[in-house]
Amino acid sequence: MLPELPLVHEAISNKPVGQLVAILLCIFQGKKYLAEQLESIANQTHRNWRIYISDDGDCTESRQIIKEFKSRYECGRIIFLSGPKCGFAANFLSLLVKSGDSADYYAFADQDDIWESKKISSAINMLKSEPENIPVLYCGRSRLVDENNEPIGFSTLFTKQPSFKNALMQTIGGGNTMVMNKSLRNLVAEITDIEAVSHDWWVYLVVSGCGGKIFYDEVPYIRYRQHSHNLVGSNVTIYGKLKRVRMLWNGYFRHFNDVNIAAIERFKHKLTDENKNILEVFKEARKSKFIKRLFLIKKIGLYRQTLLGNLGLLVAIIFKKL
Repeated sequence: MLPELPLVHEAISNKPVGQLVAILLCIFQGKKYLAEQLESIANQTHRNWRIYISDDGDCTESRQIIKEFKSRYECGRIIFLSGPKCGFAANFLSLLVKSGDSADYYAFADQDDIWESKKISSAINMLKSEPENIPVLYCGRSRLVDENNEPIGFSTLFTKQPSFKNALMQTIGGGNTMVMNKSLRNLVAEITDIEAVSHDWWVYLVVSGCGGKIFYDEVPYIRYRQHSHNLVGSNVTIYGKLKRVRMLWNGYFRHFNDVNIAAIERFKHKLTDENKNILEVFKEARKSKFIKRLFLIKKIGLYRQTLLGNLGLLVAIIFKKL
């Protein structure tokens, strides 16, 4: 049983100290929960942060909330930008570029979540253990809450080793949990004019494919709000699982792989030799007949994180849905 992590409102100094974290907050018609998310960032025990806010919806109410929050801080602490209006993934990837390379770490943030007070500091404690020149990603589990911030469960716990073999099949960390070091930020920012299924899946593909390091935190440090307007909700409910089975059967999983492979092709020169081979065998398997397809997938060892997920993968292999 995971311990309940209360929202801590400590008497913390506002003076920015320590390594700089660029918080990349993308919003779209986000007035309902935005203020609560901003307050949870303000209550971080790690004080040296700068928020880049990219508005993809031109919502007057959201902008007023940001204006009031911004007035509490010195100039340059909260930076407001207009989004590209090409969907949430494009908004996050464009903000990764616009935020520049002056920060030590970069954290994605959604408009409707709530961060526990030690979210940033916990991520940095893991990330700083690796050399600065190695691309490193932190991600983790989430505490699920309802519209009123009442706990309703947890996201799925993933226990298998993160890898490119896994990344081709799924992402293990929601973008709202992700924090990356500058080396990974610079790597991802090299090519962002790609079509991505989601920004978090793309980052996982890049860091694993290029031989970086991934830390998956089993302790949840965000409250992931579940409501009717979620772009991507949790899949822990029966309804969520059935929805994903239906998506697989209707060809969405195969389409996602088409999109990911097209993006990776732009990045293939950055992959390790082993992962280049895995990608080529996977592409061949997708075009092959059943026996060869099954043999090739087994040969490179693609996998998902859960038993149910791997059963779904087997169905995708059998019916050529991957």
